[in-house]
Amino acid sequence: MLGQAAEAFGLLASPVRLHMVWALAQGESDVTGLAERVGGALPAVSQHLTKLKLAGLVRSRREGRRQVYYVDDPDIVTVVRLMVGQLTERAEQAGAPVRRHRAAGA
Repeated sequence: MLGQAAEAFGLLASPVRLHMVWALAQGESDVTGLAERVGGALPAVSQHLTKLKLAGLVRSRREGRRQVYYVDDPDIVTVVRLMVGQLTERAEQAGAPVRRHRAAGA
């Protein structure tokens, strides 16, 4: 179990992948929309999504011609929100500037 947990945390250790999971925790998206939300290049976002999907951290479903990605595990969402929330709170208490990411639909 610890090995699997370390593997999942290893995938989330990438700021880009963590940002993607954070964005998908706010709402599902196709690759193009997710690339726009996280500010990444389409091929790179697609590769990261493949890794996250293989690890079981995100899922996808087909809607017509698009593949829609989402986080289906509420525990993953809880862990990511808790970590980001705690770090944001610490930064704010320290007086550090905090860059806010907009939620889906915002």
